[in-house]
Amino acid sequence: MEVEDNRTLITDFVVVGFTTDPFLRTILFVVFLALYILTLIGNLGLITLIYLDSRLHTPMYFFVGSLSFLDVWYSTVYTPRILYDCLSKNNHISLAGCAAQFFFSNVVGGSECFLLAFMAYDRFVAICNPLLYAIAMPKKLCIQLVVGAYTVGFANAIVHTGNTFRLHFCGSNIINHFFCDVPPLMKMACDDKRVYELILTVVIGFTLLSATAVIAKSYIGIVAAIIRIRSAAGRRKAFSNCSAHLVSVSLYYGTMLITYSAPNSHHTADWDKVNALFYTVINPLVNPLIYSLRNKDVKAAFKKVWGRFTAHK
Repeated sequence: MEVEDNRTLITDFVVVGFTTDPFLRTILFVVFLALYILTLIGNLGLITLIYLDSRLHTPMYFFVGSLSFLDVWYSTVYTPRILYDCLSKNNHISLAGCAAQFFFSNVVGGSECFLLAFMAYDRFVAICNPLLYAIAMPKKLCIQLVVGAYTVGFANAIVHTGNTFRLHFCGSNIINHFFCDVPPLMKMACDDKRVYELILTVVIGFTLLSATAVIAKSYIGIVAAIIRIRSAAGRRKAFSNCSAHLVSVSLYYGTMLITYSAPNSHHTADWDKVNALFYTVINPLVNPLIYSLRNKDVKAAFKKVWGRFTAHK
C-alpha cells in the first residue's frame, strides 16, 4: 500500500477466485487441471493433424489451426493462475502482475475477435466463389490476415491497459473474480472515471463493432448464396461448411457482449465469473471439438495419422 493525498493506494491485489473453502478449492483444482490438459490435447492435436495431412493444407484449415494456436495461448493466460489460486493460501498478485495478465487477456481477446471475423470472410469466399477460392485466398493473404488479427489485438491491449492502469486504485484490494478484469478493477478506482469510460467504450466499440460488421456482411453474402442453390443437398453442404464457425462465434461473442456491454450497475461478481468462464476456459476447450467432431476431413486425417502410428508399433 502507498499513501498519496491522504488516500491509501493499492499496490497489490488479493484474487478471491471461485471459493474460499479449502475442500472445494481442491476439487476445482482437479477440474480445471483436467480441463486445461484436455484443452491442450485438443488444440495441439488439431494443429498437428493439419500440419501432417496435406489434404488439410487449405485456407480454411490454416485459419482453424491459427484459432487452435490462439486458444492454447488464450487458456494459458487464465488457467495456470486459476490452478495456482486453488492451491495457494496467499492469493496475492502485484499491480505489475495484474497489469501483465490484463494486457495479455486483451491481446488474446482482441486477436480472437478479428480472427473469427476473418474466418467468416474465408467462408464467404469459399461458398460464394468456390471455383476462385484458391486464387482469392492465397497463402500470403491468409498469413497477412492472421498477422493483422494479432496486430489489432496488441494495439487494443496497449491502449486498454494504459487507459486502465493510469488510474489509482484505493480502498479494498480484494478482486472478487478469478483474474484481473475491468468490472472488479473499476470498483476499486478512486479517480474520476468519465474519461476512462469514454476511451473504454471507444476501444471496445471499435473492436466488437468492426469485427461484427465483417462477420455480418460475410454471412449476409453466405445466406444469399445458399438461397440461390437449387438442390437441398447443395444447401445443406454449404451450410455445414460454416456451421462450426457460427457456433464458435455465437459462444464467444455472446458471452463477451453480455460481460462488457452491460452497465456497471448490472454487474455482480458471480455473474461476471460465470460469463468469463465461457470465453476464458470453455470456449478454448470446445473449439477443437466444434471443428472436428462433424468434419469428415479431420476425421479422415485422424484415421490416416493413427494408422501410420499403429503401423510402426
